[in-house]
Amino acid sequence: MTDSATVAAQTPAAQDRALPPDGPSSPAGHSGMPALSRFGIPLGLAGLGGAWSAARSSLGSPMWPEEILYGAASSLWLILTALYVFRGLRRKGTFRADLKHELAGPFASFIPLVGILLTAHYSQYLPPWGAWLCMAFIAALAIVAAQLLAHWVTGGVSMQSIHPGYLLPVVPGFFVASIGFSSIHSHDAATAAFGIGAFFWLVIGTVVTVRLMAGGESPPAAKTGLSAYLAAPATANIAWMVSHPGPVGAVQLGLTGVLVIMALMQVMLLPEYRKIPFTQMFWVFTFAVGATTNYAIRWLATTGLPGRDIYAWTILGLATAFTLVLAARTAPK
Repeated sequence: MTDSATVAAQTPAAQDRALPPDGPSSPAGHSGMPALSRFGIPLGLAGLGGAWSAARSSLGSPMWPEEILYGAASSLWLILTALYVFRGLRRKGTFRADLKHELAGPFASFIPLVGILLTAHYSQYLPPWGAWLCMAFIAALAIVAAQLLAHWVTGGVSMQSIHPGYLLPVVPGFFVASIGFSSIHSHDAATAAFGIGAFFWLVIGTVVTVRLMAGGESPPAAKTGLSAYLAAPATANIAWMVSHPGPVGAVQLGLTGVLVIMALMQVMLLPEYRKIPFTQMFWVFTFAVGATTNYAIRWLATTGLPGRDIYAWTILGLATAFTLVLAARTAPK
Protein backbone atom coordinates (compact mmCIF):
# COMPACT_ATOMS: atom_id res chain seq x y z
CA MET A 1 0.00 0.00 0.00
CA THR A 2 1.39 3.42 -0.93
CA ASP A 3 1.85 6.21 1.60
CA SER A 4 -1.09 8.16 0.14
CA ALA A 5 -3.33 5.11 0.33
CA THR A 6 -2.29 4.50 3.90
CA VAL A 7 -3.24 8.05 4.88
CA ALA A 8 -6.54 7.78 3.04
CA ALA A 9 -7.43 4.63 4.96
CA GLN A 10 -6.88 6.27 8.34
CA THR A 11 -9.45 7.96 10.51
CA PRO A 12 -9.78 11.77 10.17
CA ALA A 13 -7.89 12.28 13.43
CA ALA A 14 -5.08 10.03 12.26
CA GLN A 15 -5.02 11.80 8.91
CA ASP A 16 -4.48 15.12 10.67
CA ARG A 17 -1.49 13.64 12.49
CA ALA A 18 -0.10 12.14 9.28
CA LEU A 19 0.00 15.45 7.44
CA PRO A 20 3.40 17.13 7.04
CA PRO A 21 4.09 18.78 10.39
CA ASP A 22 5.18 22.06 8.88
CA GLY A 23 1.99 22.41 6.87
CA PRO A 24 -1.04 24.56 7.66
CA SER A 25 -2.76 21.79 9.59
CA SER A 26 0.13 21.32 11.99
CA PRO A 27 -0.74 22.17 15.59
CA ALA A 28 2.31 24.34 15.75
CA GLY A 29 2.60 25.24 12.10
CA HIS A 30 2.98 28.90 12.98
CA SER A 31 6.26 28.24 14.75
CA GLY A 32 7.72 24.81 15.53
CA MET A 33 10.10 23.85 12.78
CA PRO A 34 11.37 27.26 11.64
CA ALA A 35 12.03 28.57 15.15
CA LEU A 36 13.52 25.44 16.70
CA SER A 37 15.58 24.43 13.67
CA ARG A 38 17.63 27.62 14.01
CA PHE A 39 19.09 26.33 17.28
CA GLY A 40 20.90 23.70 15.22
CA ILE A 41 23.33 26.45 14.19
CA PRO A 42 24.76 27.22 17.66
CA LEU A 43 24.57 23.49 18.43
CA GLY A 44 26.79 22.72 15.45
CA LEU A 45 29.22 25.55 16.23
CA ALA A 46 29.56 24.38 19.85
CA GLY A 47 30.07 20.81 18.66
CA LEU A 48 32.92 21.90 16.40
CA GLY A 49 34.28 24.03 19.25
CA GLY A 50 34.52 20.84 21.29
CA ALA A 51 36.53 19.23 18.49
CA TRP A 52 38.99 22.13 18.50
CA SER A 53 39.17 21.88 22.28
CA ALA A 54 40.18 18.23 21.91
CA ALA A 55 42.75 19.28 19.32
CA ARG A 56 44.24 21.81 21.74
CA SER A 57 44.70 19.07 24.34
CA SER A 58 45.91 16.36 21.97
CA LEU A 59 47.55 18.22 19.08
CA GLY A 60 48.64 21.48 20.67
CA SER A 61 46.38 23.59 18.46
CA PRO A 62 45.91 27.28 19.35
CA MET A 63 43.06 28.29 21.62
CA TRP A 64 41.55 30.95 19.39
CA PRO A 65 39.57 28.65 17.00
CA GLU A 66 37.61 27.02 19.82
CA GLU A 67 37.02 30.35 21.55
CA ILE A 68 35.73 31.91 18.32
CA LEU A 69 33.40 28.96 17.76
CA TYR A 70 32.12 28.95 21.33
CA GLY A 71 31.77 32.73 21.25
CA ALA A 72 29.76 32.62 18.03
CA ALA A 73 27.62 29.79 19.39
CA SER A 74 26.99 31.73 22.60
CA SER A 75 25.99 34.91 20.76
CA LEU A 76 23.63 33.13 18.39
CA TRP A 77 22.15 31.01 21.17
CA LEU A 78 21.45 34.07 23.34
CA ILE A 79 19.87 35.97 20.44
CA LEU A 80 17.75 33.04 19.27
CA THR A 81 16.64 32.23 22.83
CA ALA A 82 15.66 35.85 23.46
CA LEU A 83 13.66 35.95 20.23
CA TYR A 84 12.02 32.61 21.00
CA VAL A 85 11.07 33.67 24.54
CA PHE A 86 9.75 37.02 23.29
CA ARG A 87 7.57 35.28 20.73
CA GLY A 88 6.36 32.89 23.42
CA LEU A 89 5.35 35.77 25.67
CA ARG A 90 3.20 37.14 22.86
CA ARG A 91 1.57 33.77 22.15
CA LYS A 92 0.57 31.83 25.21
CA GLY A 93 1.39 28.14 25.06
CA THR A 94 3.91 28.47 22.21
CA PHE A 95 6.55 26.23 23.78
CA ARG A 96 3.98 23.61 24.79
CA ALA A 97 2.63 23.59 21.23
CA ASP A 98 6.14 23.27 19.80
CA LEU A 99 6.84 20.32 22.10
CA LYS A 100 3.80 18.58 20.60
CA HIS A 101 4.89 19.33 17.02
CA GLU A 102 5.31 15.85 15.51
CA LEU A 103 8.35 16.80 13.43
CA ALA A 104 9.97 19.66 15.35
CA GLY A 105 9.04 18.71 18.94
CA PRO A 106 12.28 16.83 19.73
CA PHE A 107 14.32 19.83 18.61
CA ALA A 108 13.03 21.82 21.58
CA SER A 109 15.84 20.05 23.45
CA PHE A 110 18.38 22.04 21.43
CA ILE A 111 17.87 25.06 23.72
CA PRO A 112 19.12 23.45 26.96
CA LEU A 113 21.48 21.16 25.02
CA VAL A 114 23.44 24.12 23.67
CA GLY A 115 23.37 25.63 27.16
CA ILE A 116 25.06 22.51 28.56
CA LEU A 117 27.80 22.59 25.92
CA LEU A 118 28.49 26.28 26.49
CA THR A 119 28.51 26.18 30.28
CA ALA A 120 30.63 23.00 30.29
CA HIS A 121 33.22 24.95 28.31
CA TYR A 122 33.01 28.22 30.21
CA SER A 123 32.82 26.60 33.66
CA GLN A 124 36.63 26.53 33.64
CA TYR A 125 36.62 30.33 33.61
CA LEU A 126 33.65 30.92 35.93
CA PRO A 127 33.85 28.65 38.97
CA PRO A 128 31.54 27.98 40.73
CA TRP A 129 28.91 29.82 38.67
CA GLY A 130 29.69 27.82 35.56
CA ALA A 131 29.08 24.56 37.39
CA TRP A 132 25.74 25.75 38.75
CA LEU A 133 24.64 26.95 35.31
CA CYS A 134 25.68 23.65 33.77
CA MET A 135 23.57 21.74 36.30
CA ALA A 136 20.65 24.11 35.69
CA PHE A 137 20.73 23.42 31.94
CA ILE A 138 21.02 19.67 32.55
CA ALA A 139 17.93 19.93 34.75
CA ALA A 140 16.16 21.89 32.01
CA LEU A 141 17.06 19.20 29.48
CA ALA A 142 15.70 16.52 31.83
CA ILE A 143 12.41 18.43 32.19
CA VAL A 144 12.05 18.90 28.42
CA ALA A 145 12.89 15.23 27.82
CA ALA A 146 10.37 14.12 30.44
CA GLN A 147 7.67 16.29 28.85
CA LEU A 148 8.41 14.84 25.44
CA LEU A 149 8.39 11.27 26.75
CA ALA A 150 5.09 11.82 28.55
CA HIS A 151 3.59 13.18 25.34
CA TRP A 152 4.93 10.33 23.23
CA VAL A 153 3.83 7.46 25.49
CA THR A 154 0.28 8.80 25.87
CA GLY A 155 -0.47 8.54 22.16
CA GLY A 156 0.68 12.04 21.28
CA VAL A 157 2.39 10.97 18.05
CA SER A 158 1.61 8.64 15.19
CA MET A 159 4.04 5.92 14.16
CA GLN A 160 4.25 7.51 10.72
CA SER A 161 5.54 10.79 12.16
CA ILE A 162 8.42 9.26 14.17
CA HIS A 163 11.87 10.07 12.78
CA PRO A 164 15.51 9.75 13.97
CA GLY A 165 15.39 13.20 15.54
CA TYR A 166 13.39 11.60 18.37
CA LEU A 167 16.71 10.20 19.58
CA LEU A 168 18.27 13.62 20.12
CA PRO A 169 16.68 14.72 23.42
CA VAL A 170 17.07 11.41 25.25
CA VAL A 171 20.17 9.81 23.75
CA PRO A 172 22.80 12.36 22.60
CA GLY A 173 21.11 14.78 25.01
CA PHE A 174 21.88 12.71 28.09
CA PHE A 175 25.32 11.71 26.81
CA VAL A 176 26.08 15.43 26.56
CA ALA A 177 24.66 15.82 30.08
CA SER A 178 27.15 13.14 31.18
CA ILE A 179 29.95 15.13 29.54
CA GLY A 180 28.71 18.24 31.33
CA PHE A 181 28.75 16.49 34.70
CA SER A 182 32.27 15.23 34.03
CA SER A 183 33.40 18.76 33.19
CA ILE A 184 32.33 19.90 36.66
CA HIS A 185 33.82 16.78 38.32
CA SER A 186 30.53 15.08 39.24
CA HIS A 187 31.52 11.52 38.35
CA ASP A 188 28.53 9.72 39.89
CA ALA A 189 26.07 12.06 38.16
CA ALA A 190 27.96 11.58 34.88
CA THR A 191 27.57 7.81 35.19
CA ALA A 192 23.86 8.16 35.93
CA ALA A 193 23.33 10.43 32.91
CA PHE A 194 25.25 7.98 30.72
CA GLY A 195 22.95 5.19 31.93
CA ILE A 196 19.87 7.21 30.94
CA GLY A 197 21.28 7.83 27.46
CA ALA A 198 22.18 4.15 27.03
CA PHE A 199 18.70 3.03 28.12
CA PHE A 200 16.90 5.28 25.66
CA TRP A 201 19.42 4.47 22.94
CA LEU A 202 18.12 0.91 23.16
CA VAL A 203 14.42 1.75 23.65
CA ILE A 204 13.84 4.78 21.39
CA GLY A 205 16.48 3.60 18.94
CA THR A 206 14.55 0.38 18.43
CA VAL A 207 11.26 2.21 17.85
CA VAL A 208 12.83 4.65 15.39
CA THR A 209 14.63 1.92 13.44
CA VAL A 210 11.49 -0.20 13.18
CA ARG A 211 9.59 2.85 11.93
CA LEU A 212 12.23 3.58 9.28
CA MET A 213 12.49 -0.04 8.15
CA ALA A 214 8.78 -0.84 7.98
CA GLY A 215 6.86 2.44 8.01
CA GLY A 216 7.60 3.84 4.57
CA GLU A 217 9.76 6.75 3.49
CA SER A 218 10.19 9.72 5.84
CA PRO A 219 9.43 13.29 4.69
CA PRO A 220 12.51 15.15 3.36
CA ALA A 221 12.61 17.53 6.34
CA ALA A 222 12.94 14.57 8.71
CA LYS A 223 15.75 12.85 6.81
CA THR A 224 18.35 15.23 8.22
CA GLY A 225 17.54 13.61 11.55
CA LEU A 226 19.34 10.48 10.33
CA SER A 227 22.47 12.21 11.60
CA ALA A 228 21.27 11.24 15.10
CA TYR A 229 22.48 7.70 14.31
CA LEU A 230 25.98 9.19 14.22
CA ALA A 231 25.53 11.72 17.03
CA ALA A 232 24.46 9.00 19.49
CA PRO A 233 27.63 6.83 19.41
CA ALA A 234 29.87 9.89 19.01
CA THR A 235 28.58 11.55 22.18
CA ALA A 236 28.46 8.18 23.98
CA ASN A 237 32.14 7.62 23.23
CA ILE A 238 33.15 11.08 24.43
CA ALA A 239 31.03 10.74 27.57
CA TRP A 240 32.56 7.37 28.45
CA MET A 241 36.11 8.49 27.71
CA VAL A 242 35.97 11.67 29.81
CA SER A 243 34.32 9.86 32.72
CA HIS A 244 36.71 6.89 32.51
CA PRO A 245 40.17 8.33 31.79
CA GLY A 246 43.04 5.94 31.32
CA PRO A 247 43.63 2.95 29.03
CA VAL A 248 40.92 2.16 26.50
CA GLY A 249 38.81 -0.73 27.82
CA ALA A 250 36.27 -3.14 26.39
CA VAL A 251 33.29 -0.76 26.71
CA GLN A 252 35.17 1.99 24.88
CA LEU A 253 36.20 -0.39 22.12
CA GLY A 254 32.62 -1.60 21.71
CA LEU A 255 31.29 1.95 21.50
CA THR A 256 34.01 2.83 19.01
CA GLY A 257 32.93 -0.08 16.82
CA VAL A 258 29.35 1.22 16.82
CA LEU A 259 30.58 4.69 15.85
CA VAL A 260 32.59 3.29 12.94
CA ILE A 261 29.63 1.38 11.46
CA MET A 262 27.33 4.37 11.94
CA ALA A 263 29.87 6.61 10.18
CA LEU A 264 29.95 4.14 7.27
CA MET A 265 26.15 4.19 7.16
CA GLN A 266 26.24 7.99 6.84
CA VAL A 267 28.58 7.63 3.87
CA MET A 268 26.11 5.23 2.25
CA LEU A 269 23.32 7.75 2.88
CA LEU A 270 25.07 10.56 1.00
CA PRO A 271 23.04 9.95 -2.20
CA GLU A 272 19.85 10.33 -0.15
CA TYR A 273 21.10 13.51 1.50
CA ARG A 274 21.93 15.02 -1.89
CA LYS A 275 18.24 14.79 -2.83
CA ILE A 276 17.11 16.93 0.13
CA PRO A 277 16.62 20.65 -0.53
CA PHE A 278 18.98 22.72 1.61
CA THR A 279 17.42 24.17 4.77
CA GLN A 280 18.67 25.24 8.19
CA MET A 281 17.97 21.70 9.40
CA PHE A 282 21.20 20.66 7.67
CA TRP A 283 22.99 22.19 10.67
CA VAL A 284 22.12 19.11 12.72
CA PHE A 285 24.75 17.33 10.64
CA THR A 286 27.43 19.68 11.96
CA PHE A 287 26.84 18.58 15.55
CA ALA A 288 27.18 14.91 14.61
CA VAL A 289 30.28 15.65 12.54
CA GLY A 290 31.79 17.83 15.28
CA ALA A 291 31.19 15.22 17.99
CA THR A 292 32.64 12.46 15.79
CA THR A 293 35.70 14.60 15.08
CA ASN A 294 36.05 15.35 18.79
CA TYR A 295 36.15 11.67 19.64
CA ALA A 296 38.35 10.72 16.68
CA ILE A 297 41.00 13.18 17.87
CA ARG A 298 40.80 11.87 21.44
CA TRP A 299 40.91 8.23 20.31
CA LEU A 300 43.84 8.74 17.93
CA ALA A 301 45.80 10.31 20.80
CA THR A 302 45.49 7.02 22.74
CA THR A 303 46.90 4.91 19.90
CA GLY A 304 50.40 4.32 18.60
CA LEU A 305 49.18 4.64 15.02
CA PRO A 306 51.90 6.02 12.72
CA GLY A 307 50.93 9.45 11.41
CA ARG A 308 48.10 9.78 13.93
CA ASP A 309 48.52 13.55 14.15
CA ILE A 310 48.19 13.88 10.38
CA TYR A 311 44.99 11.86 10.46
CA ALA A 312 43.64 13.95 13.33
CA TRP A 313 44.42 17.26 11.61
CA THR A 314 42.88 16.00 8.36
CA ILE A 315 39.64 14.99 10.08
CA LEU A 316 39.50 18.29 11.94
CA GLY A 317 40.15 20.24 8.74
CA LEU A 318 37.38 18.42 6.88
CA ALA A 319 34.90 18.97 9.73
CA THR A 320 35.77 22.67 9.87
CA ALA A 321 35.46 23.02 6.09
CA PHE A 322 32.07 21.29 6.17
CA THR A 323 30.80 23.74 8.79
CA LEU A 324 32.16 26.73 6.88
CA VAL A 325 30.40 25.56 3.70
CA LEU A 326 27.09 25.31 5.55
CA ALA A 327 27.66 28.74 7.08
CA ALA A 328 28.26 30.19 3.61
CA ARG A 329 25.09 28.59 2.26
CA THR A 330 23.06 29.80 5.26
CA ALA A 331 24.31 33.40 5.14
CA PRO A 332 21.83 35.89 3.63
CA LYS A 333 22.52 36.52 -0.04
